[in-house]
Amino acid sequence: MGGIIVVGVDGSATARKAAGSARDLAIALDAELHVVSAFEKDRTMVVGSGSDQLVVGDADTAERVARDVARSLRSGNVNVSYFAVRGTPAQALIRQAETHGARMIVVGNRRMRGLGRVLGSVANSVAHNAPCDVYVAKTDEEW
Repeated sequence: MGGIIVVGVDGSATARKAAGSARDLAIALDAELHVVSAFEKDRTMVVGSGSDQLVVGDADTAERVARDVARSLRSGNVNVSYFAVRGTPAQALIRQAETHGARMIVVGNRRMRGLGRVLGSVANSVAHNAPCDVYVAKTDEEW
């Protein structure tokens, strides 16, 4: 069947669970997996002193998070790529899906209960605005 599956990560345990579900789906559907981490602003910080300075920004941090998760998901059965995408988490996932013609976006169900459900969540925003199918993975223990 092929295609691309997009999953968002932020370094949390629940995002890693969603990423694991996305990997399993990608293997089952013979799809490529895109691991995305969002960053809203491009703030930078200079670390070090003198000629040993390193400029670190939000985009760098997002890329590192996506890269680390992507590496942990790699196996011979699935092609995994990683991306840092500017925007809110929902915007970044939708933009990645639109740009690459994704078949599916995988999101976790965190904050889909109680007040979070009323005020909105990443999963809710993605489900209402995605250009493709959305799979909500069970990532919490309160469901």
